[in-house]
Amino acid sequence: MASRRVLKAAEAIREVVGMSILRDIQDPRVSDVTVTYVEVSGDMQLAKVHVSVMGTEAKQQLCLRGLQNAAGFFQRKIGDRIQTRYTPRVQFLLDKGVKHSIQIAKILKEVLPSDAPRETVIGELDATEGSGESVETAETVETVDRERNNE
Repeated sequence: MASRRVLKAAEAIREVVGMSILRDIQDPRVSDVTVTYVEVSGDMQLAKVHVSVMGTEAKQQLCLRGLQNAAGFFQRKIGDRIQTRYTPRVQFLLDKGVKHSIQIAKILKEVLPSDAPRETVIGELDATEGSGESVETAETVETVDRERNNE
């Protein structure tokens, strides 16, 4: 488990980078970006900033390149915010968690019958959990319910 100091630094870095993307970055390549979370190494030398970018794969890579080119700017902003001996080196990584969750929701929408009552859906999801597949029952059922109400 990471120390409290490292976790506080990670949260401060997430705030600084997120606000800097919104307010300070003028690069047209950097748009539709959300900072999802930050991992800071135990020695506070490296900060891996995970970002989610909306758009095509080419747009995501272009945005990631723009963010990496501005890493020095972000590092200076981070150095102003957190007072440590060494300012963590910033590395940007693409977080595909949001994209994967959207794909899973689409697959579930196709697979699950649209006229099945909620109890049947829960039973089917519980049955898949025992088969070794990883499915989060409550979130999936809420998503299916919302989609049914929208139709």
